[in-house]
Amino acid sequence: MKLSKLIEGCKVINIRGDKDAEVESITSDSRNVVKGSLFIAVEGIFTDGHSYIGKAIEQDATVVVYDKPLIEEYFSRVTYVQVEESSEALAQIASEWFGNPSQLIKLVGVTGTNGKTTIATLLYRIFRLSGYPSGLLSTVGNYVNDEFYQTTHTTLDPISLNSYLRKMVDAGCEYAFMEVSSHAIHQKRVHGLLFAGGIFTNLTQDHLDYHSNMLEYRNVKKSFFDNLPKDTFALTNSDDKNGLVMLQNTKAKKYTYSLRSMADFKARIFEKHFDGSEIEINGKALSVQFVGVFNVYNLLAVYGASILLGLEEEEVLKILSVLKPVAGRFQTIRSPKDYTAVVDYAHTPDALTNVLSSINEVLSGNGKVITVVGCGGNRDKTKRPIMAREAVKGSDRVVFTSDNPRFEDPMDILNDMLAGLTEEEKSSALTIADRREAIKTACALAQPGDVILIAGKGHEDYQEVKGVKHHFDDKEEVEKIFSAL
Repeated sequence: MKLSKLIEGCKVINIRGDKDAEVESITSDSRNVVKGSLFIAVEGIFTDGHSYIGKAIEQDATVVVYDKPLIEEYFSRVTYVQVEESSEALAQIASEWFGNPSQLIKLVGVTGTNGKTTIATLLYRIFRLSGYPSGLLSTVGNYVNDEFYQTTHTTLDPISLNSYLRKMVDAGCEYAFMEVSSHAIHQKRVHGLLFAGGIFTNLTQDHLDYHSNMLEYRNVKKSFFDNLPKDTFALTNSDDKNGLVMLQNTKAKKYTYSLRSMADFKARIFEKHFDGSEIEINGKALSVQFVGVFNVYNLLAVYGASILLGLEEEEVLKILSVLKPVAGRFQTIRSPKDYTAVVDYAHTPDALTNVLSSINEVLSGNGKVITVVGCGGNRDKTKRPIMAREAVKGSDRVVFTSDNPRFEDPMDILNDMLAGLTEEEKSSALTIADRREAIKTACALAQPGDVILIAGKGHEDYQEVKGVKHHFDDKEEVEKIFSAL
């Protein structure tokens, strides 16, 4: 493809060389540069692509795109393109390279602290069950119709993202649903994509290792809605204090969902049990296989978006009643000794509170709650003592353990958590760094009618220690213990 075509939508400051150079491939990773490549130098969190421009040229890059002053000498065989912002240019070039696939499919983005995976996945399932070719880009995996692809990030880099969207378009997909993380918005990974609609779930403390404060975190989420075009929809949770903030400057058509007040999409809960809930959506009663108020919000967002995308109400309600929870999201496993284990991804204070509240509401005092929980290493440290407090507040017994310690000492993480407790609370809690032993201990403590919550890792089938991912699956561990009872 000609360079002039690729950079058509970019904010170009200066071009030195052949603007009609033929480009054979695009990359922002110098290790992937081959003869004829266009290399885009982007400043990341840990490394700056500008430091690898020399390496890219050594490997026969044809074009270099950058946004900082260059210190390298210029080579006549290379075309240099200076842009206002490399991260934006990367997204724009990636979209152009793959034929602007987001313009050929109805793409819906889901953003917020909690609920993104469940909402995006259930939307994908509803549209597949309704007979529509559809795609999914999510934390638990990517799908092109029924073909599964492993994922490593909540939201992919622009080249991978557009590559998947191209696959979906080529496979005949009419709809695509994707999680949109705050990191992705801030790093311009979704820049240049055309969305048919956006959904806001909620905003609670998370990612303060990346964002300087909650206001910045909120405003990054809001910018996603600010950039939606006028012929799209913006669907927000009006019960969240930031829900209506998301709609303040959007040009999209505004819609709300709520359990507590008037909204376009309204739900009520009648009964809760560990097999599901009896609810009503916009006056229509149905039974669903989801537990907890937070899950009813998720279902309401799914219902609202499905209607806004043109599905028939009766069809949506019928499918909602047969859908099952997403992997690692309030997955229940019954033990032969008549107690229940719940595996959930809850890794923020609010998510943990929501899951514990849901368990306590169903138990209604008939049984104890035993929680196994830790916090990830090299992530927001400020939430660790809060997570510990929420765990103790909503549980009868707590076993603090290791999550993904990454490059931190597990005991340092656990001490950060314990710092949020009183001496009395510390003395009643158990601290077992080995996650397998922690889960075994919780199961040994459980009596008939009790519930064990194993929080934080959910769908993950690994534990990351010092840069190495070791196989570890909370659900597998519980099933092993239960099969031996």
